[in-house]
Amino acid sequence: QVQLVESGGGLVQAGGSLRVSCAASGNIFRINDMGWYRQAPGKQREWVATITSGGSTNYADSVKGRFTISRDNNKNTVYLQMNSLKAEDTAVYYCAADINQGGTYWGQGTQVTVSS
Repeated sequence: QVQLVESGGGLVQAGGSLRVSCAASGNIFRINDMGWYRQAPGKQREWVATITSGGSTNYADSVKGRFTISRDNNKNTVYLQMNSLKAEDTAVYYCAADINQGGTYWGQGTQVTVSS
């Protein structure tokens, strides 16, 4: 049984910073791509950032230059450092990971609220 658990969400003022984490646990042999998605109220879930097992990263244009994705392969954990936060970054943030080449696993989500 594989599980992803996010943590680190919360309330922050516009212009501030926040880091969310996502730890994978269970019967894990290999984790390929890991990523972050978000879903704002009334909107569809959107992709935010991805990091490969080798450390290559990609970002949505809306967060490029403000967010940084990283991972610790020893801890099976992916992070999202969010700087210069805007009200429009408010959303539930979900992590996703390709684990054991068995498909994509999702976390339960963590709320990030940016007050203007």
